Amino acid sequence: MVSTHTFRVETRGRTDIVDITARVAEAVRGTGTAVVFVGGSTAGITTVEFEPGLVRDLKEAWERVAPEGKDYHHHATWGDDNGSAHVRAALLGPSLSVPFVEGRLLLGTWQQIVLVDFDTRARSREIVVQVHAG
Repeated sequence: MVSTHTFRVETRGRTDIVDITARVAEAVRGTGTAVVFVGGSTAGITTVEFEPGLVRDLKEAWERVAPEGKDYHHHATWGDDNGSAHVRAALLGPSLSVPFVEGRLLLGTWQQIVLVDFDTRARSREIVVQVHAG
């Protein structure tokens, strides 16, 4: 059986990292796999140990990989300022698969599911959780 659930997350942009684990957990029942997906080309989904030091480390790492202040070809194409957001999101990816058993996500002890919004402005993001349960 497949079921689809959605919820919205308000973000601040600029590599805002938001823990969405509890919201994803609300969607799972029984045993199966949950696919967590964010639409759009300037955000991604991953897992981390969600604590202030690592959040800061991740933001600094993304700045080294695809700096915000750099001049991206995307800026010339569309007159935008978010070329770094597109590059970062493409590298991270928009989705994640998580197994669950008896309604419990099989995450590691220090592992949380997070939305990372790289855009250069605040956004309202729709998260899709598609549950495949047996």
